[in-house]
Amino acid sequence: MSDAIDEVVTVVGIGADGWTGLAPVGREAIESADVVMGSARQLKLVPHSAEQIAWPSPLSESLPGLLAQNRGRRVVVLASGDPTFHGIGTTLTRLLGPEAVRVIPSPSSVSLACARLGWAQDQVQVVSLVGHPLELLHPHVQPGRRIVVLSWGAHTPAEVAATLTARGYGDSELTVLERLGSADERIRRTTASNFAENDVHSLNVVGITCRAIPDAPLLSTSPGLPDEAYESDGQLTKREVRAVTLSRLAPTPGQLLWDVGGGAGSIAIEWSRHHPSCRAVAIEQDDTRAKRLARNAAALGVVVDVVIGKAPEALAELETPQAIFVGGGATRPGMVEACWQALAPGGRLVVNAVTLETEAVVAKWYAELGGDLVRLSVQKASPVGGMTGWRAAMPVTIWSVTK
Repeated sequence: MSDAIDEVVTVVGIGADGWTGLAPVGREAIESADVVMGSARQLKLVPHSAEQIAWPSPLSESLPGLLAQNRGRRVVVLASGDPTFHGIGTTLTRLLGPEAVRVIPSPSSVSLACARLGWAQDQVQVVSLVGHPLELLHPHVQPGRRIVVLSWGAHTPAEVAATLTARGYGDSELTVLERLGSADERIRRTTASNFAENDVHSLNVVGITCRAIPDAPLLSTSPGLPDEAYESDGQLTKREVRAVTLSRLAPTPGQLLWDVGGGAGSIAIEWSRHHPSCRAVAIEQDDTRAKRLARNAAALGVVVDVVIGKAPEALAELETPQAIFVGGGATRPGMVEACWQALAPGGRLVVNAVTLETEAVVAKWYAELGGDLVRLSVQKASPVGGMTGWRAAMPVTIWSVTK
């Protein structure tokens, strides 16, 4: 247990129905507390028998000090719904350790929303926009998908509707569920393109059934998005090569990728789209390309950390990755050595070569470290006069090796 506090902190989940909706165990914890912490709104829902402390802002910086100041007292923390579901229960467990935190949950906003909508909760994608960019919604917008959005305020439903409409999903069913569980709960249904509500309560979640118009672009989370999905100056790993490259990198939830020589960022972006917990750092020395890469990441609904610098020097202080892709600069002295040394055990290194000089470097390292060597030659049909023929792209050699 952390020495920040000597007593177990009890976290009580509370719904919009307040005190009346709490189970006896939650009421007992609050009634026996020396101090109750929570948002100003939550504190109004419970009796004032104990000292009350409203959360300061920013909470993350103040929380350790608040706990230290109340060492030895019976502390109860109020949370919305289920404290371990996008809530402060997880924060406290990370800060104090699981043995120092007791959690008493109430139904989460997602479980209440699914109950109202008649949706199977295990078949719903949950996207939290609380403190996160709206673009994180993009990877989950797929035909027929059901999504529950945790809103950041009254403005979120309108922003979600506009985003869906711009993506070609204006026919999607949109349900705004406000103050779930309270006496004045309200549920309204419309479509994304017809959304016109301007009196939405700040406590709301949004249910979406995604429906695409016929010509809406399909942006799958599988590797190999259309090249047109990216803004590019030509420094782009093309679709077919990208799909094979990512199969060698093997995106895995929770793992980190270095995309060395990021260019348009397609490898880092599609790695990150595989799963919300996949992370990527793109190293790009050109400032204009780095900004373009960041725009591509936002447009495709992921966050990629962009490091502006020249590899291998720029790699020195980065977090240890489980996969590294070198799309440019493999001929620089020390590049492959630095990547191989930085890679975590069991990690994957993938280097793509187009030029003879890079192929020579790849051949040398393949002879030394082994791995897998593949040469791709892609041809696409294109007009030849009034007929159609094959036009070949430059062949690409892909070297992949596991440490």
